[in-house]
Amino acid sequence: MEPLTTSAFALPTNLSPKADPTLIADDERHFAAIAHSLRQSIDELSDRLDAERRAPGGIGREAMDRDLEIHRLTGRLRTLRRFGLDLCLGRVVGADGSEPLYVGRLGLTDNEGRRLLIDWRSPAAEPFFAATHANPMGLASRRRYRWTGGRISDYWDEVFTADGFERHAALDDQSAFIASLGTNRSERMRDVLSTIQADQDAIIRAGSRGALVVDGGPGTGKTVVALHRSAYLLYSDPRLSHNRGGVLFVGPHEPYLAYVADVLPSLGEEGVQICTLRDLVAEGSGAPAEADPEVARLKSSANMVQAIEKAVSIYEEPPTEAMTVTTAWSDVRVSAADWAEAFRAPGPGTPHNEAREQIWEELASILMDKQGMDEDEDGISPERFLRSLRQDRELVTALHRAWPLLEATDLVGDLWTVPAYLRLCAPWLSRDDVRTLQRADARAWTVSDLPLLDAARQRLGDPETARRQRRHDAAVAAERERMAGVIDEILSAADFSSAGDDSEGAVRMLRGKDLQDTLIDESALPTVEPDRLAGPFAHVVVDEAQELTDAEWQMLLFRCPSRSFTIVGDRAQARHGFTESWEERLERVGLDRIDVASLSINYRTPEEVMTEAEPVIRAVLPDANVPTSVRSSGVPVVHGSLSDLDAVLETWLAGHAEGIACVIGDPTFRSTPRVRSLTPELSKGLEFDLVVLVDPATFGDGIEGAVDHYVAMTRATQQLVVLTS
Repeated sequence: MEPLTTSAFALPTNLSPKADPTLIADDERHFAAIAHSLRQSIDELSDRLDAERRAPGGIGREAMDRDLEIHRLTGRLRTLRRFGLDLCLGRVVGADGSEPLYVGRLGLTDNEGRRLLIDWRSPAAEPFFAATHANPMGLASRRRYRWTGGRISDYWDEVFTADGFERHAALDDQSAFIASLGTNRSERMRDVLSTIQADQDAIIRAGSRGALVVDGGPGTGKTVVALHRSAYLLYSDPRLSHNRGGVLFVGPHEPYLAYVADVLPSLGEEGVQICTLRDLVAEGSGAPAEADPEVARLKSSANMVQAIEKAVSIYEEPPTEAMTVTTAWSDVRVSAADWAEAFRAPGPGTPHNEAREQIWEELASILMDKQGMDEDEDGISPERFLRSLRQDRELVTALHRAWPLLEATDLVGDLWTVPAYLRLCAPWLSRDDVRTLQRADARAWTVSDLPLLDAARQRLGDPETARRQRRHDAAVAAERERMAGVIDEILSAADFSSAGDDSEGAVRMLRGKDLQDTLIDESALPTVEPDRLAGPFAHVVVDEAQELTDAEWQMLLFRCPSRSFTIVGDRAQARHGFTESWEERLERVGLDRIDVASLSINYRTPEEVMTEAEPVIRAVLPDANVPTSVRSSGVPVVHGSLSDLDAVLETWLAGHAEGIACVIGDPTFRSTPRVRSLTPELSKGLEFDLVVLVDPATFGDGIEGAVDHYVAMTRATQQLVVLTS
């Protein structure tokens, strides 16, 4: 094994006692083994990936399995190349005197099968995160590393038993580790895997059945838990694997998605679909908030989503008048009963636009039976008979009027421009409600329209599906005909004289439809890029879930039939109020098997800030879950005048070579590389070293204003400055 040419440790001068060889020699030897194994693993993975890519693509399940293997190998290789020795998070030593276990982002073994790193998600790694002095979980000691530029810039040891001292531990005051949680922020969420605490780890490792609510105030690590739980569940629960639906992660807004973009890839998971609710609907990117609060309230109800079913059913009424249809063989009478039977053909859940083809096929079958036609005796296939039916213009017109292809935008737009249609579909609305919901421009979409557009698309399906299916079927028929010609050429050129009794079986096999279908080149057939956010997903994680309306919840329930959810939020941060319990809210929208886990320790926000923030939220929500800060920054909250803004920022930038600041509440301030400018709403879920809060009294009255004020204050990890005009 090649030795490391450079020590894995790069401890600053003030930590020189920690560089004592008696403390780190074992680690140095182990890191040398990890470095050697990493080089070998990267080479082997690169060779396997090249071989997979050169291999024939195959078709059907074979092609899918090949793609999944390429995806798996690519993800692991990218993670190994992205990290080096800093794959290692720390180590634990058992009280039984066993060899140390080193915990990593991924598992790693050497050529002899010796475990160099155990995956952080494995059961064996749980004590690294979950052990406490009250419950050491069989540990004598634990060491956590801080990596900077690929080398260890600090480490912390904890000892759980008297024997732990024998393992050469460098003991710190626990407050030193806690203080490390408040180090400088950047534009992306920093790596926090090695600092996950026991209360957070217990939630990350909870089972996936039903709905798990993670309720916690600012700074308790809700987002950290949500992201790491996504990676953990994909690793530990085969029911959630990518080929069974995978995981959808829903965040509150685009700045949030940008902030957390690196977290899952750093955990070796690149298959999780991450989006906002807006991303689930094509019209979401440009939709503004609803200007009228009453319109927003009316549209937020789950009942409005249910109104879509009634709106579609109006277009699914069979014709009530009989008619005579001319086919290539004879005239046939279509009665009202025939129409009704054909319209019952689509099974439950069949999208409206896709169901029309089923009606055509059922109608053809009904009329063939009515005429006493037999495919074997008369040589008339259902496909030929259906093609003949489609030539009758009167029949086509009658069917298309009774069951038209519909666009979701037309269906929802009609609700807001045709009062009689809205009253029919939503009879619980008063006349004043119907009047309030009407607007001049049917397609002036707002955020409040998105759940209804989504429900309409789910119910209707794509109007192009039937046309694409017919094109696909025609392409398959053409390919089958081409392959039949190829087989004919083979048979005409083959000499079966020596095959004896086997010749007849060989010819039958070559003529077989199954073989011809196998030989079809599916890569030559027309395909459509799948909608990766359409679902169904095996599990959905939603952050800042307290903001979702009942109608928006339906968007997620559509995509997760198993009702397996991780729901992360804080009732005290709900801008429009949250007077119910989590159980009451979620049961109302359609979830059951609900468990609630609370986080109450604030690792992010210093106590100086929380002391001022707590009265702001308790004034409107006395029972708010305000967490307890575990650290102090030593920097008091500063109050000043808006005219001080430039000076505050210049002073802070001059004194801090690293870190990110944010001005919240001043729309005239323009962002710079190290100073962001956000509204209180768009700051939710983010964190900054310095927060400058501008005129919080202008945020509004009541719940919304207080919540925006509270959220903005608690984004600060080191310092808060409040400026007023």
